[in-house]
Amino acid sequence: MTLINIRLDAVWVVCVILVVTTLLCSGFAAQADTLYLRVGGNVDWSEQTRFKDKSCLDGSRLALYGCGKGIDGSPLSTLGDFGATGSYELGVGYRILAPLRLEAMFQHRPDFSFEGRANFLQTTGRQAVSADMSALSGMLAAYVDLPRLGLPKLGPFSPFIGGGLGVSHIDIDTTRMRFTRTATIVPDGQQFNFAWMLTGGVAIPLTEKITFDIAYRYTDFGTVETSDGTAKVVSQATGTTLADIDIGETRADLSSHGLHFSLRYAF
Repeated sequence: MTLINIRLDAVWVVCVILVVTTLLCSGFAAQADTLYLRVGGNVDWSEQTRFKDKSCLDGSRLALYGCGKGIDGSPLSTLGDFGATGSYELGVGYRILAPLRLEAMFQHRPDFSFEGRANFLQTTGRQAVSADMSALSGMLAAYVDLPRLGLPKLGPFSPFIGGGLGVSHIDIDTTRMRFTRTATIVPDGQQFNFAWMLTGGVAIPLTEKITFDIAYRYTDFGTVETSDGTAKVVSQATGTTLADIDIGETRADLSSHGLHFSLRYAF
């Protein structure tokens, strides 16, 4: 089964889960004591990652990196991270059982960037790599409020744990690889992925209807991929195009961990 088929299967699974959940929520509506809207902001720090060729042995196009070892002894690649970034989040949920909440949540990371360093053998000088991107994700999440299972509160704080499954769409702009005298501009790309998250935090009641949530979350957004196409080699001094190279796709994993703050309003 190809990677594309796996991703399409994941999308279908998530769609089925969403439909089933909607039906379940409708069936449990009489038992539910809370329908809520959640609005939040997040600060995430990305995990270190590597951009590598999607297939360094693809005979139809030239691999950007290749299959060998780089100047540092690691596989030819670019090592770096996506830095720290803010994001915005919207969730709509039901408390379908006393301890259990189900929620459809959407997160937008409008502007973040990759910064790294390549390890090509041909140069021992500058090999800085950078690219701007954005990401949109949607998940079906489940949260368990632990005090409703009989566990004690922590003063005014009500601990909860949760997890979610869904899809992400990541849009990467052109990647710029800067060397001592030249720069290589790699095509942009877009990618749909299977995504998941795990979280834990505390809820603080502010009023009868408003709750403030603070949580730590780990999220795996899937992969960032550049498109196959024409990479341009340009002069750093003049910007003149020196060569066009037909290259294959490159990819890197995108995952993050961070603090999430949100307000829940119960209807």
